[in-house]
Amino acid sequence: MILLRSPSLRRRLILPIILSGTFVQLFSVTVLQVGVVDVRRDLGAGAGESQLVLAGYTLTYACSLIVSARLGDRYGYRRMFVAGLALFTASSLGAAAAPGAWVLIAFRLAQGFGSGLMAPQILSIIQSAVPAHRRPAALSAFGATMAAASLAGPVLGGVLIQLDPLGLGWRAAMLLTVPIGLVALALSPALPSVRTEQRPARLDPVGSVLSLLGSALLILPLTMGRETGWPWWTWVSLALAVVLLAGFAVSQRRVADPLVHPSTMADPATRWGLGTVLVFNAGVPSFTLLLSMHLQGAEGWSPLQAGLGVTPYALGALAGSGIANRLGGRAGPGALAASSLTLALVSFAVPVSLDLLWLYWLALALGGAGFGLFTASAFTQVIGRVRPEAASSVSGLLPTAQQLGGTLGVTLAGLVYAASAPSTSGSLWHGMTYEAVAFALAAACAIGLARQGPRPQGHADGKLAPVRSSERVQIRRASSGLRRRG
Repeated sequence: MILLRSPSLRRRLILPIILSGTFVQLFSVTVLQVGVVDVRRDLGAGAGESQLVLAGYTLTYACSLIVSARLGDRYGYRRMFVAGLALFTASSLGAAAAPGAWVLIAFRLAQGFGSGLMAPQILSIIQSAVPAHRRPAALSAFGATMAAASLAGPVLGGVLIQLDPLGLGWRAAMLLTVPIGLVALALSPALPSVRTEQRPARLDPVGSVLSLLGSALLILPLTMGRETGWPWWTWVSLALAVVLLAGFAVSQRRVADPLVHPSTMADPATRWGLGTVLVFNAGVPSFTLLLSMHLQGAEGWSPLQAGLGVTPYALGALAGSGIANRLGGRAGPGALAASSLTLALVSFAVPVSLDLLWLYWLALALGGAGFGLFTASAFTQVIGRVRPEAASSVSGLLPTAQQLGGTLGVTLAGLVYAASAPSTSGSLWHGMTYEAVAFALAAACAIGLARQGPRPQGHADGKLAPVRSSERVQIRRASSGLRRRG
């Protein structure tokens, strides 16, 4: 495309292109939450198949992230981003046209792999191609996109299913990402062709297999166990996952080119940061899922009503993400702790305010602001404190922690909600108590991250700090004096 030859235009297009990838990834995590009943009715799917339609995407998405980060280092971030986006877009089209449940599940698995290929490259492109002075704003936009996409899924999904355009129903919701993907692919030549500045690292085959299998065996029983009554295979799978992931951790210390840089988990700031993201996300997806389940089940709301019922949460998230860059720059991880505590309080307020719609909407808007603030600033705060040589590994570990936390949280929240209670309102209290505990723990982790302090300024980007203009003048004068004396 002739227009993409302009260097200034190419620079301006970098963020819109890669953030469109972020949007379609996280939109697809939640878009079928309100449509699973329609999928079951349309395709004749059983309970287990319906659960796999939701869980299959997250399964392949989460388990491929660590390996994908290394593929980007070796083969180039743009190449892996485009490959992932192409796979995702083609799979979205196939999923929308699926004639049966197992075909839909297969395309959802492929969608997840495409997302897994894209996700680490987005952070790596921001770190390598966006100037240092614009990077905090770019990471805030990245977090804001994640917040918007996570909430747009159930809202737009509910609207499309209720309106049923052209009789497509849930298929229209699946098609929504296709034009976004096609436009991003058409503009992808504007992305810089960059990869790690170090020598291209060899892909560790043993570590890759252990990582993929271990993550899959961990996530599958967590997503399927509650719906299937925790049969024997779920426990065997969890035990094997522990063995394989332990083997992965050991193997990373013994290979020349580990998938995860040795300094990554040795750094307390990285551990606290990953823990904060994991624990917070153990509350976030399950919060909206519990509300959707309760509103459509116990309260008898339609999918459209349930989708629109979380609109104040989405609007609050947009407001919170809008102030994240400024507030996060001043308060640091303290902003993460404050937003987590806000959501903990909102979790207790939801069951109380449900009978007063205006108060319920106010509580949701406040919770959404906390969610938007956290999501838009968390990755900035964590990456700003990790060692430069570990930045690529953390680019894969952060979304892994995000997805694993979400999967674990949905399982635990579902178990707590389904526990015996004298009434449906009691079940909601159980579920929201779990949410409050998860968010309080996330606040504690954020305080632990804050105690690690910021990374030294001179190494904020893995490079020396830029020289100020006054210093350049002094250097030139000194150099001139040396030449005259020489």
